Amino acid sequence: MALLEVKNLEVNYGMIKALKGISFEVNEGEIIALIGANGAGKTTTLHTVSGILPKAGGNIYLEGKDITKIPAHKLVQLGISQVPEGRRVFSQMTVLENLKMGAFTRKDKDSVIDKDLKDIYARFPRLEERKNQMAGTLSGGEQQMLAMGRALMSKPKILLLDEPSMGLSPILVSEIFDIIKSINESGTTILLVEQNAKKALSIANRAYVLETGNIAMSGDASELINDDNIKKAYLGE
Repeated sequence: MALLEVKNLEVNYGMIKALKGISFEVNEGEIIALIGANGAGKTTTLHTVSGILPKAGGNIYLEGKDITKIPAHKLVQLGISQVPEGRRVFSQMTVLENLKMGAFTRKDKDSVIDKDLKDIYARFPRLEERKNQMAGTLSGGEQQMLAMGRALMSKPKILLLDEPSMGLSPILVSEIFDIIKSINESGTTILLVEQNAKKALSIANRAYVLETGNIAMSGDASELINDDNIKKAYLGE
């Protein structure tokens, strides 16, 4: 049974069909990449899975349970957490306050949340160094780490990552992708939307290629990265 299963998902923006009945699945422990050109429907897919956007049709299942009509805040409690495009940290709050907001829906004891906070600091040492600093004063790379740390504080079963490398220097891009791999290796399943298709395919198990609201191709990432059509369209080769 797939951890996340999307069946015949349709999303409309007014008269425009943004998603035209796409289906895909994410198995536990995988990194799945969604790649495609701007406007293909990648971010729309993540927003719909996380409950931010309404669905025009289709169903979404988490661990076999139909979650299609469950609101976004309850989906966080069920184990779906999203790191949005552009980071979206709470700029007027400290790093520590941002991380604690990630645990807002949890019912654990403070001692358990404090332990998870220490784990986040171990993964992102710069966040501990800057824990009392306003989030809006962090660099782009630090804000990306904070957004990821905040999402991880909700203890997700599946982490949705939307363009994590956007606006970052090549060195920071490599660092962020190393972090994504380590998060996955620690047991968190990942659904990754990324404009840098080469980087995404280099760490993913499988991938789906979106074109104007349809899935045009899918397969093992190691095969897609060597596909001539993919190279020409998305890898700049």
